[in-house]
Amino acid sequence: MKKILVLSTALVGVAFAAQADITVLSWGGSYGAAQNEGHLQPWSAKTGNKVTMVDAPDPAPAVKAMVEAGNVTVDVASVTYADAARLCDEGLLEPIDAASLPAGADGTPAAEDFFPGAVTECGVSTDIWANIYAYDTTKFPEGPKTAADFFDLQKFPGKRGLIKAAKANLEFALIADGVAPADVYATLATPEGVDRAFAKLDTIKAEVVWWEAGAQPPQLLADGEVVMSTAYNGRIFAAAIEENKPFQIVWDGQTYENEMYVVPKGAPNVEQAMDYIRFATSTEGLRSQAALISYGPPRKSANVDPIIYKDGKTEMGPHLPTAEVNMANALQTSAEFWVDHDAEFNERFQAWLSQ
Repeated sequence: MKKILVLSTALVGVAFAAQADITVLSWGGSYGAAQNEGHLQPWSAKTGNKVTMVDAPDPAPAVKAMVEAGNVTVDVASVTYADAARLCDEGLLEPIDAASLPAGADGTPAAEDFFPGAVTECGVSTDIWANIYAYDTTKFPEGPKTAADFFDLQKFPGKRGLIKAAKANLEFALIADGVAPADVYATLATPEGVDRAFAKLDTIKAEVVWWEAGAQPPQLLADGEVVMSTAYNGRIFAAAIEENKPFQIVWDGQTYENEMYVVPKGAPNVEQAMDYIRFATSTEGLRSQAALISYGPPRKSANVDPIIYKDGKTEMGPHLPTAEVNMANALQTSAEFWVDHDAEFNERFQAWLSQ
């Protein structure tokens, strides 16, 4: 019987067990647990193959190191969209035949079923997560509703939490200032557009509490240090549902990204790796994971009918970035744009912080 082992970046350089035919790098924590229960275990049950998961802080550097060293010990890795694009451009990933991906449960061909950008030359999206903002409903029972409201200190007074980086903040600021999501990157590509984004951030700068780790925004809200904060949607969902915190997500102006499965170049078991990816990114594979963590399925066919959370009562639709109502004024983050502008914008951002 073939055996599958899911390993972490932390174990790169460690000899893998002899019986491990296939390895997959993943992120650990609640995300890794959702992948394990939603993808790995069902695939194991279907194929009879053994699956083992080990945590990873960030799989992409390990993939790069293994391929460049000619010692590839993993077959599948879960990486960000930007890392999937970069590793593919560097020739470090196996190409994935998009035509081999299964049709949706409703028969829709994969090419039409996946959301735009969810399938690339070397990667297939496993889920869509979002940068959103949330507020404490005990502070604002009626609550803010739009991206612009986040910047309205008169109507909604109090401290704001923002990630300490240019990415996501500049896009959010422009959307709040009235720029349509479809025009955000064209606007940011001009000096005037960048000035406009920073000018919008200026309006709340004196009231900002900066955060750097995903666990911070829920804690800032819970401690009352801020009344609203940008955050990763999964963190707010967990705090609200698992810990009964009085937090409400505002989806207007969300910026969302794909998480991708990739196969490192020279993986020992490419055929099995591709079979696992096809299974995991099928309609049912994506729905299974979405029932375990609040990241949206990147297929249209997986976003229909109720998806019930593991608590057996919470309907996931309203909590997913991919819900139609939540996508009404949403922006897909452009990895390509940030590859070209990350250094430049972060240098300006750091200078702006010190002013």
